[in-house]
Amino acid sequence: MTLRLEGVGKEFEPGVPVLADLDLTIAPGEFVCVVGASGSGKSTLLSMVAGLTSPTSGRVLLDGREVTGPGPERGLVFQTASLYPWRSVARNVAFGLESLGVPRERREEHVGRLLTEVGLAPFASALPGRLSGGQQQRVAIARALACSPRVLLLDEPFGALDVQTKEDMQLLIRQVWQDVATTVIMVTHDVEEAVFLGQRVLVLSCDPGRIARDLTVGLPTARSLEDKRSPAFLALRAEVEDLVRAEHRAHQARV
Repeated sequence: MTLRLEGVGKEFEPGVPVLADLDLTIAPGEFVCVVGASGSGKSTLLSMVAGLTSPTSGRVLLDGREVTGPGPERGLVFQTASLYPWRSVARNVAFGLESLGVPRERREEHVGRLLTEVGLAPFASALPGRLSGGQQQRVAIARALACSPRVLLLDEPFGALDVQTKEDMQLLIRQVWQDVATTVIMVTHDVEEAVFLGQRVLVLSCDPGRIARDLTVGLPTARSLEDKRSPAFLALRAEVEDLVRAEHRAHQARV
């Protein structure tokens, strides 16, 4: 599913643009990470692709059709898992399928596969309160994937996790992306995370948010944590950090 942004801008207050003149194409199956200083409009961009927020100008298109609201072809994961505490892990994952009227037997089979994919099959009957933060995010990812979305949208999904759990989740989401062959767009403040996960890294400027740079990550598709120590990785991380820092300083100078 090809995603296109054509001249997209967003104002929450008249005359105060948060995003402006965004032109972007993301091909089916790409993994794209979006970074930028606070206030650059990263989450607003994701919200418009999700259909939760409408652009003030321009269009967001999926396979040529304008996005006018949420849809099952787009799954969304936030920084907090936001699970239903009274539903079991399996029933949390099945929620969207229930809403779509998928028969019980098909639901249970599909949910079982997803829980195996994210390593939580033994916890299918557990309530979310029994799970760690990382496990809860695994449930949230499985729930987002339950309706077989063509685009998976991730808004700082690992931002609240400790370093070790975050790295485990980074490896998981790369594996899930390769297994299910969906497009992934991820917003993150963590430049190292963006370079490790993405095939492309978009750096947003501020005031208003625009695409300052669109960088291709020239690392192998199959990645391990050891790749974070490679000269190529370290050089690209430094380049992105310098770009984000420069955009932040330019913004501060205008304030």
